[in-house]
Amino acid sequence: MGARGPKPMPANIHVLRGNPSKLPASKLLDGVHPPVEIPACPGHLQDEAKKEWRRISAELLALGLISKIDRAALSAYCAAWAEMVSAERKIAEMNASDPESMPGCVLTTSTGYQQLSAWVILRNKALDRMMRLASEFGMSPSSRSRVTASKNSSQSHLPGSDDGNQSGWGAI
Repeated sequence: MGARGPKPMPANIHVLRGNPSKLPASKLLDGVHPPVEIPACPGHLQDEAKKEWRRISAELLALGLISKIDRAALSAYCAAWAEMVSAERKIAEMNASDPESMPGCVLTTSTGYQQLSAWVILRNKALDRMMRLASEFGMSPSSRSRVTASKNSSQSHLPGSDDGNQSGWGAI
């Protein structure tokens, strides 16, 4: 069973809203904040997954949202990405041979029944896994509000905190 109720509001949103729940600063700054760094790319990943690893890990590093402990989750995301790309290419290749009936998307069985092709099913499952994992890293608009950067990054300053740092939101 999943967690009940709404997901916890990130500390930075609490502060931006004027801390309506009146949480103490120690509670807002609490949590695990591993050092921000890109983990080593696993050698078993396909070439397409490795390309996505390089692309997305640089983005996550810039946002302070990646650390060594994220290696397995990022690896699973990149593997799902590569599987989705492979299925998309196969679907496009099959559809190019017969654009009218789109054999890469829909197949007609010997009894005349139409069903989704195995490639569409594989693509959809890979997309589901990919998006579930992407939300863990804040890679969708709705999930971005639920992730926080590590304190060991340049984005760890909370607005309203009195540490004297004038970078990040404190400089606005």
